[in-house]
Amino acid sequence: MPKLKNPVLMATIGAAHGIKGEVRVKTFTGEPLALGDYGPLYASDGRTFVIRDLRPQKEVLVVRFAGVPDRNAAEALNGTELFVDRSVLPDDLEEDEFYHADLIGLAVLDETGAKLGTIKALHDFGGGDIIEIATSGGRSELIPFTKAAVPRIDIAGATVTIDTAAAGLGDQEDEEEPSEGGPDRPRGPRSAGGNR
Repeated sequence: MPKLKNPVLMATIGAAHGIKGEVRVKTFTGEPLALGDYGPLYASDGRTFVIRDLRPQKEVLVVRFAGVPDRNAAEALNGTELFVDRSVLPDDLEEDEFYHADLIGLAVLDETGAKLGTIKALHDFGGGDIIEIATSGGRSELIPFTKAAVPRIDIAGATVTIDTAAAGLGDQEDEEEPSEGGPDRPRGPRSAGGNR
């Protein structure tokens, strides 16, 4: 496998499908069938995956990869993440469309221009995209990746500006106390969820 300079996660292989080596694949592309348009896909351990056939099935794709002849070989791939290099992805994005790889590492500023930290990761736990910020104090904060919480993204300037109130980072005094007997666990902002 060539060393990917800027790997972008495109899909994750799931369970085997049938007995002929097909697997279910969760894709992170805008159009699921576009997964076959990017050429070879690469695993973090150096393996190369070439798609021979793919078709949609409900929320996933059913994919046949070259060199995966049977169910046993397909089962061994469960959980494998597949990447391409950022350089093979098109740059003609719509306004307010971003590749997660382009956002990682950007400085996070509040409304006044004060630096709060940097973007560490983006997550989707089912309720919409969430930005994880590594703060200057070493903690992580989770904020919703919505237009209200993140009103300005400047890729060229390597910054994002957040609205601290909409992001749930404002005054936290009125939050509920943890239940008795339960551990004091961190939680995400109240307004988490929704697409940008």
